[in-house]
Amino acid sequence: MKTKIEDIDQLIKETLTEEEAKFYDDLDDQNIFKMVGGLYKGKNAWMTILMIVINVIVFGLAIYCLIKTFDIENTNHLMLWLAGFFFCFIIMSMLKIFAWMQMHKNATSREIKRLELQVSSLASKLSE
Repeated sequence: MKTKIEDIDQLIKETLTEEEAKFYDDLDDQNIFKMVGGLYKGKNAWMTILMIVINVIVFGLAIYCLIKTFDIENTNHLMLWLAGFFFCFIIMSMLKIFAWMQMHKNATSREIKRLELQVSSLASKLSE
């Protein structure tokens, strides 16, 4: 299976110009570190930085809530501090899920660009 995919990629590269082939290579699959780095590029890089800042603040608040649970003797207050801790945990989880969804969106967009490049290559071959 791997050789068939590599053969198809090689055939596609042969039909492309040098500039298009370089662009096609840039659209190749990325490892997890490149995907995370991709979050800091483009129009929404500010949102990723903002999410990290909020995540750090909420993490500090979660630690504070957890520490306060050890100092409380009243059960009602204990429940409130634990609720605050779990609320902070939920916020952190949602921010992480949003980041993973952005990485998935970038990967999907990259695949669509690869398909567009292949279709344009095929169209130019058919017009010749």
